[in-house]
Amino acid sequence: MNKRKILVIDDEEGFTRLVKLNLEKTGRFEVKAENDALRCLQTARDFQPDLILLDIVMPGKDGGEVLAELQQDLALKDVPVIFLTATVTLKGVEAQGGFIRDMPFLAKPVDPKTLVRRIEEELEHSGR
Repeated sequence: MNKRKILVIDDEEGFTRLVKLNLEKTGRFEVKAENDALRCLQTARDFQPDLILLDIVMPGKDGGEVLAELQQDLALKDVPVIFLTATVTLKGVEAQGGFIRDMPFLAKPVDPKTLVRRIEEELEHSGR
């Protein structure tokens, strides 16, 4: 079975390390973390992920700016993105149906099982 490549972009190193460990221990994912929003576009180009987990609030560049850059890049524009944010509560996610402006998102801290399920749903939905 081929492992799906997941790129986690978040300025909190402890958070990216935890997500990486939880996803990799399933045996289904290869995970790369990028903690510098200013380097994340190049990291995505080099890694060629199947899906990106993207924080919204980061120094240097916010998640919206990163998403805009990803969508303008021919090699990355079709890569599904799931926002991860501490600015919304779990109840807020549920109230929005898990989407903000048609973009899927999850509230931090995120349960590993919920994260894996959401990643698999997005990969299936995108046909990747």
